[in-house]
Amino acid sequence: MAWGFFEQLKKGLSKTHQGFVEKIDQLFLGKKTIDQDLLDELEILLFEADLGVKTSTQLIEGVHQGLKRGELKEPEKVKGFIKEEIFRILHAGENPLLIDLSRTKPFVFMVVGVNGVGKTTTIGKIAHQYASNKRRVLIGAADTFRAAAVEQLEIWANRAGADFIKQSEGSDPSAVAFDSIKAALARDIDLVFIDTAGRLHTKVNLMEEVRKLKRIIGRECPGAPHEILLILDATTGQNAISQAKLFHEAIGITGIALTKLDGTAKGGIIVGITEELKIPIRYIGVGEGIDDLKEFNASEFVQALF
Repeated sequence: MAWGFFEQLKKGLSKTHQGFVEKIDQLFLGKKTIDQDLLDELEILLFEADLGVKTSTQLIEGVHQGLKRGELKEPEKVKGFIKEEIFRILHAGENPLLIDLSRTKPFVFMVVGVNGVGKTTTIGKIAHQYASNKRRVLIGAADTFRAAAVEQLEIWANRAGADFIKQSEGSDPSAVAFDSIKAALARDIDLVFIDTAGRLHTKVNLMEEVRKLKRIIGRECPGAPHEILLILDATTGQNAISQAKLFHEAIGITGIALTKLDGTAKGGIIVGITEELKIPIRYIGVGEGIDDLKEFNASEFVQALF
């Protein structure tokens, strides 16, 4: 990662740093020893940072064990332990997407997520990255229910120099997926991105629709989709985990892109997602710019956060 993006990442995580790391520092300020009251306050801080119940409980239990062994007597060592544990969890979930076009071409992304999470923008940014590396990219606008989404996606496709497949508003999304795969095979395309509808995740018909799309894609291109990428909005906190569980049960998510980390003090949700779901975090977004979406790196994330 370039130094410029590390600084950008640090800036993007500043709200979480203030709402989590700085609060830990304030909690420990002037304290010489660790007592139960301090641990209770620390646990509340972990919850408030949206690390999730499971992760927060595990971290506090780890501190308890460290205290018993005499390893975490000073507050600074407790903070160090939390940092190390967060890195351990995130590193375990670090799994960059490896694409071998000599074996898998076209490589097909099926991109899912509820409306408002930044799905269209994320597709545009990833497509732009691959196109900038001389890859032939095609984007299929299978979210046919939102004309604005199709228009926005077409703008991104033009910026990336990507081929673009669409149909009239309200047409069958499966037809767009079908046309996209057929066009990709005929045009020697390297990577295909299929956008999908994102009505509220509580609607059963949305899950039926994405299951159908997955079947169509697999029928027309055996082995596809090769990546089912779920886009989650970090600002939604624990609701992001609920969304992920529903999509994962329906179609089997293979990777996650977490957007809008710069807009929340609850960036700790990335830890809860990794620990609870065991789905790789592929990308993180820390801004509006075209280069503000990057592959996730656990070490750099933790360095920037702390």
